Formats: sequence, structure tokens, C-alpha cells
Amino acid sequence: MSDMRLTLPPDIYIRGLFGAQTARDGGIVRRPVREVERVVGRRPFVVEMRRRGFTVLEQAGQFVVFCNQEPVREVI
Repeated sequence: MSDMRLTLPPDIYIRGLFGAQTARDGGIVRRPVREVERVVGRRPFVVEMRRRGFTVLEQAGQFVVFCNQEPVREVI
């Protein structure tokens, strides 16, 4: 985990997350839950994801963000 990300203001952190090429292409990004909670806060993060219409899953200490509005289905 980069110490620089932990010192960014929440809005800059979110902007950086969605400025990544993968996010801009509608792909999937992941971030450590502890990092998001420390920098942005869980609730503001979830509110922003909902505002964008993105699906967020939490597993093994990671937030997995589907940066598109397509449905997500569990296969098995």
C-alpha cells in the first residue's frame, strides 16, 4: 500500500481511482478496504459508487469495483 495514497484528500483519491485507464474503459479496479476506509471512509465511498451506478463487492480485504453499469452474476 502506497503511503502517498494515504495522505491524499478523499476527492483526489477518488479522482485518481477513476482516472485509471482500466476504470475509464469500464473495467474492474480493486483497492484495499483498509486504505479506502482510512482515506475516504466506507460510507462516502459506497455513496460515490452508487452515484456512478457501479457494483462493488468486498472480499478478502479488497473492494472490487466494476466500473460500468452492467449486471454482475455469480456463476458458481
